[in-house]
Amino acid sequence: MIPPAIALLIGTRKGLFIARSDAAREYFEIEGPHLAGYEIQRAFLDPRDGGNTGYAAAHHPIWGIHVYRSDNAGRDWSPLADVPRHGADEGPDSLKVIWSLAPGPDDRPDTIYAGIEPPGLFVSRDRGEHWECLEAFHRHPSAGLWHPAKGGCAVHSLAASGKRLYAALAAGGVYRSDDGGLDFRACNRDVRAPYLPRAEPEAGHNDHTLRMHPRDPDRLYRQSHTGTWRSDDGGEHWVEITRGLPSDFGYALGLDPNDPDVLFTIPEDSSQFRSTVDGRLRVYRTDNAGADWKALGRGLPQENCYVTVLRDGLDTDDFDPLGVYFGTSSGQVYVSRDRGEHFRALPAVLPPILSIQAARIE
Repeated sequence: MIPPAIALLIGTRKGLFIARSDAAREYFEIEGPHLAGYEIQRAFLDPRDGGNTGYAAAHHPIWGIHVYRSDNAGRDWSPLADVPRHGADEGPDSLKVIWSLAPGPDDRPDTIYAGIEPPGLFVSRDRGEHWECLEAFHRHPSAGLWHPAKGGCAVHSLAASGKRLYAALAAGGVYRSDDGGLDFRACNRDVRAPYLPRAEPEAGHNDHTLRMHPRDPDRLYRQSHTGTWRSDDGGEHWVEITRGLPSDFGYALGLDPNDPDVLFTIPEDSSQFRSTVDGRLRVYRTDNAGADWKALGRGLPQENCYVTVLRDGLDTDDFDPLGVYFGTSSGQVYVSRDRGEHFRALPAVLPPILSIQAARIE
């Protein structure tokens, strides 16, 4: 067995797979499927305890919706009794899908957050045993502008740092709390939304992904229906950084945890096609916060490749040099050990991939 230093948690439509490697990241051992038959929308090993505790959001058309927890770095999983939902019943108006799970701030190691469809934002302060609705989010005056997108109406991206909490939903936009969820403000100024009656509305934006830099909670990146955007002031203002990319459409964003100016994305052809541009699978990297972009395709198929990489399908580690990982709708996992300069495919074809998290194991 490889002495674990890193684990890739790979959520698929048929279960959770885990690829483990040592710090060299040259060879990965793949295990699974855990939770076989369940759709794993999101899974992570918690960095606050060295990757020992894991959480997974699981959905099955027969067996229902569950949050699973692992206490041994993902080797075993147990369902928790409670799930985040809008009411006591088990109907679709209460809970359709758990779209996002995220760790809370470092000083609250038992706190995790969840975003669901129908749109809802929840917190657990006891490692997923019980869930509490953050009512201020639901009661925001702009909530009447939220509306279903093609993938539904759901809270899909969450990030926390201290008392700062961000939530993004489709279609609704980005929201920020500065007091741990007691109050929220919409953060969508400057972001184009030509599909809405007002070009720059307070809310209603069809956002695909939101990422907060872990070292600078004011530095945000978002992938919207209309392009890629950056904020340097916690979402108060946004600057479009789409120029240099082959498309303004896409889902996945990845950060360099040690450099807030580095961002990775995988553009897709259009909202109509939603697949790789020109049949070429390429990752784009900026080293200067979006001023320019570099196309990275070594080791990736560069013709007749039409796949989708979903919003949580791209992640990075914190090794030096940086590792970059992504999974496709056709079940391939690609790995780079050198900031995306070279990729290779893991020797496996998995079910369609919904999410990837790269976790350091201590």
